[in-house]
Amino acid sequence: MNPIHGFQGLAPIKPPQGLGGAAAAGGEGSFKDFLLDSIRQVNSMQQDADRAVEKLVSGEDVSPAEVLTAVQKADIAFKLMMQIRNKMVQAYNDVQSIRV
Repeated sequence: MNPIHGFQGLAPIKPPQGLGGAAAAGGEGSFKDFLLDSIRQVNSMQQDADRAVEKLVSGEDVSPAEVLTAVQKADIAFKLMMQIRNKMVQAYNDVQSIRV
């Protein structure tokens, strides 16, 4: 199978850290745990970006490229999380509007 041009260097998506190996392999585990772990990861990225900016402002030895990368990574993760939330709310509203 030919990889999509420009995406050869991307790492595969890993299962959430909270799930055990057997649960991740068997497809078990709760959706809630997956969402909570994803939110924790986004929060961690935001905190890492904040720390990087603080180090840059305080004059510590950190390159501007590292700071920019951390901030952009956190921004993209947050935007993705918001889009997922919006789709989940939309799906919930669609289910609520179904007449039985």
